[in-house]
Formats: sequence, C-alpha cells, structure tokens
Amino acid sequence: MAIVAIGMTAVIITGGIDLSVGSILCLLAMVTAVVLNGGSSVWLGIAAGLAASLAVGLVNGVLITFVGIPPFVTTLGMLSIARSLAMVASQNTMVYQFGPDHDLFLWLGGGSILTGLPVSRIKVGIYMLSAFMAGLAGVLEASWLGGVTTNLGQSMELSVIAAAVIGGANLTGGQGTILGAVVGAALIEIIRDSLTLLGISTFWQGAFVGTFIVVAVAFDSVREGRRSSTV
Repeated sequence: MAIVAIGMTAVIITGGIDLSVGSILCLLAMVTAVVLNGGSSVWLGIAAGLAASLAVGLVNGVLITFVGIPPFVTTLGMLSIARSLAMVASQNTMVYQFGPDHDLFLWLGGGSILTGLPVSRIKVGIYMLSAFMAGLAGVLEASWLGGVTTNLGQSMELSVIAAAVIGGANLTGGQGTILGAVVGAALIEIIRDSLTLLGISTFWQGAFVGTFIVVAVAFDSVREGRRSSTV
C-alpha cells in the first residue's frame, strides 16, 4: 500500500484526488496475468500491464486538466471503468497460471524493489504517476498472492487516502512527502494488525480507518487555522 500512497500523495499535493487506484491496480494485475497466461515473457506481461495503467492515468489527467472535469468525478467514474475492463480481460475468472515465467513472476513478490518518485509539475503526469504506482503495486501483489481475481484492490482507495493524509498530505493541496506516505501506510497496517491480534472483528476496520481520516484532517485544519492566525 505504501507504493500506492506515494502516488496518491503526489496527487493530493496538486489539490486533486484519485479514487481509481484500487481498480487500476486490479486492471494492471489482470492484464499482466492474462498476457503471461498466454505464454509471453514476464517482462512483456509487466510492460503490457504498466502500459494499461499509464493509459488510464493519462485519461484521468487529460479529463481533469484540459477538459476541466473535477478529479472526484473523473476518478470515481474510472473506478468502475477500470474494474469493468479487468472483468472483460479475464472473463471475470481467476488467473493463477502465469505461463513459462510462472516461477520468475512469483519470485518478484518475494523479493524487494527500490522505488522512487519522479518530479512532475504537470497534472497529467501526476495522475499517470499515481496510476503507475498503483500498477507497480499490482505487479507485486499479484506475484505475491500467486493469483489474480477481479476483487483485487477493491476498497483500497480509502486506505490509501488515509495513509496519505495521516502521513501529512493536505487534502487542499500543496503539502505532503514520500516519507509521510510510507509512514502513514505503515501506521495503518500496524493498527490493522493490532486490531486483529486483539480479536476485534475485521468489519470494524473501515470504521477505524474512516475515523483516522476525520481526525487527521481535523487536526490539520486546526493547525492551519492557528498558523494563519499568527501570520
């Protein structure tokens, strides 16, 4: 989730939001899985999946930046579109055979990859970056799980936004860091694991995450209010 949170933080810094990251993750993973299942190499499969995620990010960015459609509306629509495309690509079936490079693909999920955040001042590039990071997370998650279904990444958007906000990203834009996104994502996972160890039902996790968002935004609003009053 930390990888996706980095991309989300970049989007939030521009004053936008991306509700489609979970569906993009699913689409990327499914395209990669389908290509591998067809007998292609792992690198071609990953390239195809990343190309699909970048295309979705490009559409998001163009609609938001040049057409003027609000980010919330654009990415909310893309949330449904991308997941629907994943269902079409797989005929809504689970893909767990990854062709001749099956073992190599599974190895990716067990290894470690260094990630970075390229600088971009263009909103289109930012949404492509968000989609790319979601896609990269999709590759790692699919290879780690050893199978891909169209439920992959579902409802991830809330957790990723929470991680970015808890990590210090301001929902009004202009503030946020990569380190903060990573720390926010780690904090959410620690809290989830703690709730599980305490025997608290997983049904309550969404309530806790939502509460953290509200508290984090409220705290940030109070802090900004005090800062502006002293200027």
